[in-house]
Amino acid sequence: MPQPTTTTRAGAERFSATGNSFCIHEWRGSGPAVLHLHHADDEAWHVLEGVLRFRFADRTVAVEAGGTLFVPAGVAHTYEAIDARYLIVLTPRLDALIKALQGERDRSRHPAIYAAHQSELLE
Repeated sequence: MPQPTTTTRAGAERFSATGNSFCIHEWRGSGPAVLHLHHADDEAWHVLEGVLRFRFADRTVAVEAGGTLFVPAGVAHTYEAIDARYLIVLTPRLDALIKALQGERDRSRHPAIYAAHQSELLE
C-alpha cells in the first residue's frame, strides 16, 4: 500500500514525491532556456525563496517567494531561477521528459525527446 511522503523541517533533504497522477519536487535552477510547450500536460510552480522569471510568447512575469504560477497545457513558456528554491508540480510524463533530457547530452536529439513526450521546442 502506498504511503504518504512528508518533510517536517526547513533545511531537510529536498522534497520529492511521485504518484500516479502528479509529481512534486523541490528544485533550484532554471528550466530550459528556450520557449517550449506541452500539448497535453499542465505544470505549476510555487516559489519558496527567491524569484522565478517566466517568459511567455507575449510577456515576462516575475513570481516572488510565496507566489504560485500555473501554466496550462498548450502555453509556450520557459523560466529562469534567480536565487530560487521552489516546488514544481507536474505530470509523470513531464517528469519522464525532464529525466530524458537530463540524460541526453546531444542537444540535437532534444526535439525528438520533446515530441516523444507530447511536447515541443519552439526556439
